[in-house]
Amino acid sequence: MATLLLAAFVVPLPADAQGTGKIVRIGRLSPLSAETDSPNLEAFRKGLRELGWVEGRGFTIESRFAGGKSERLAELAAELVQRRVDLILTGSTPGALAARKATTTIPIVMVTTGDPVAGGLVASLARPGGNVTGVTALGQALNTKRLELIKESVPGVTRVAVLTNPASAYTPPFLREKAAAARALGLQLPVLEARDPGQFEKAFAGLATERAGALMVQSDAMFITHRGRIVELAARSRVPAVYGEREFVNAGGLMFYGASLADMYRDAAAYADKILKGAKPADLPVEQPTKPELVINLKAAKALGLTIPPSVLGRADHLVE
Repeated sequence: MATLLLAAFVVPLPADAQGTGKIVRIGRLSPLSAETDSPNLEAFRKGLRELGWVEGRGFTIESRFAGGKSERLAELAAELVQRRVDLILTGSTPGALAARKATTTIPIVMVTTGDPVAGGLVASLARPGGNVTGVTALGQALNTKRLELIKESVPGVTRVAVLTNPASAYTPPFLREKAAAARALGLQLPVLEARDPGQFEKAFAGLATERAGALMVQSDAMFITHRGRIVELAARSRVPAVYGEREFVNAGGLMFYGASLADMYRDAAAYADKILKGAKPADLPVEQPTKPELVINLKAAKALGLTIPPSVLGRADHLVE
């Protein structure tokens, strides 16, 4: 009887914490600043807590932040490898590529918005192979939907400018995806370029030159880091803009359509849990979010004199008033 009572109160610990005394070390490689990345990292921590992990007892996180400077990712990835972390959590396609270049043995869990197969990160979504797996929001369907939302929300729009970072290796495939989606909708996509914040003013001046009726912004760490300035310039230019990250709407932007990063990072925690308990990244299929979010900032719409149609408002998951 005593044995049964004792068993009832035993709480199982994560496998790596049971009897070994080992605290696993997770390396966080982020293209963002610590402040911007904080909600993502907290969602990951929450996911681990829900799976029974206790920070400080079962795991620690050692972070490296590139602050929007993707050129630093290779150096920061090498630092984490030198620190002999047990797993690396990356938050972008360039970050995952930098981590994989730095190590072929340490497991890498990625959270990306690009195609990891086309990017050379995994052999296939079903069987990644190698040391990389995780969660990805494939861009083609999202890009098409963002353009559909613009066409439905902005009367008579025919030209949608795309703000890109020419320094990013992801820009060419991003533009190919956008072009395919635009052709299907009868839209033209003039390209605006900014490789650093000092080029933002010149890029936004191109909105008038290109006679753009709306704007899309590439998912890029530098743009996310300086989202406040981008939202300000879009408002000053009086051009409706749709973004691929909710942080832009939180900063006052008009519209976000994309995957919930909080959900993706909680899913990443499940990958970390499995890998730290012995699973191999090569055998864990890459997952995709099943339900994107639509968030509309009604205050920003009013400032632009834009009336969002009821058909679009009715599909919104959140309205900012």
